[in-house]
Amino acid sequence: MTTATAELLTVPEVMARLKLGRSTVYDLIRSRRLTSITIGRSRRVPADALSDFIAREIEEAV
Repeated sequence: MTTATAELLTVPEVMARLKLGRSTVYDLIRSRRLTSITIGRSRRVPADALSDFIAREIEEAV
């Protein structure tokens, strides 16, 4: 993954993809279960980090 091709998602985009509320997404970020970065005052979640999170959750559920 290169910086130029990394897709950064906003919190509302993550909320929509996971079908979760804002507080839950921020709780995942705060607990470091979901990796994010801060750019200025904006929080962004790399698409790869979201995919990794989903894969880990599926693996734990099995």
